[in-house]
Amino acid sequence: MATRVLLRRSLGGAGGLGSLALRGLASSTNRAGEDSWLKSLFVRKVDPRKDAHSNLLAKKETSSLYKIQFHNVKPEYLDAYNKLCQEVLPKIHEEKHYPCALVGTWNTWYGEQDQAVHLWRYEGGYPALTEVMNKLRQNKEFTEFRKERGNMLLSRKNQLLLEFSFWNEPVPREGPNIYELRSYQLRPGTMIEWGNYWARAIRFRQDNNEAVGGFFSQIGQLYMVHHLWAYKDLQSREDTRNAAWNKHGWDELVYYTVPLIQEMESRIMIPLKISPLQ
Repeated sequence: MATRVLLRRSLGGAGGLGSLALRGLASSTNRAGEDSWLKSLFVRKVDPRKDAHSNLLAKKETSSLYKIQFHNVKPEYLDAYNKLCQEVLPKIHEEKHYPCALVGTWNTWYGEQDQAVHLWRYEGGYPALTEVMNKLRQNKEFTEFRKERGNMLLSRKNQLLLEFSFWNEPVPREGPNIYELRSYQLRPGTMIEWGNYWARAIRFRQDNNEAVGGFFSQIGQLYMVHHLWAYKDLQSREDTRNAAWNKHGWDELVYYTVPLIQEMESRIMIPLKISPLQ
């Protein structure tokens, strides 16, 4: 009370300067409140977690690790690159002593041009990956394959992935199909939130058997999510995606997941003849 009296006295008099100062103080307080409210719309609070998101989101019943490879091929070598891969990759895939399987292999049709995408599964996780890499180093045919392949490439990158527990298992399917790989760069700290929303959202995308697999990165570019979809053609893709908007709840899930994304990319891909996903 004494403080309020002193404040009034120190600000009073002198042609109403006190009342002006008080109004200015009130205005400043209101602006601060407005700024705080506006910031709350754009600043996302991330709850502290007690476990790694790999333990919370990945499938517990399997210990599979996935590797996705992106190869940017010199345009004049794309046909030769595809022919070489179709000769050599099945031998690795079919070799019983290698605990890995080729899930799918494609060329990008729409998106980054002259690009090959390969998806591998390692049954047994990181030990299986290490075993395969050690054996391939001793494989002369594979060593020659890598050397010849390297002359055809402009650049390459890979990521190690885990599979979302609530997504479909990527199993071989008959074609012909086109495939869409939708890749999302999430804001750091939002992977759990993304998983919580998509655990519900995936049920809206099962009518036409379009959901192939969903993955999140562990090594490479982090906070990356990849959703793999299959469609008969581009019109089927359009119709299937539009149909989701007619289902109650889909729009709400999209509304809440969009702010989690920093960047996104879509690739339309055509499988090679050796791809288990046709």
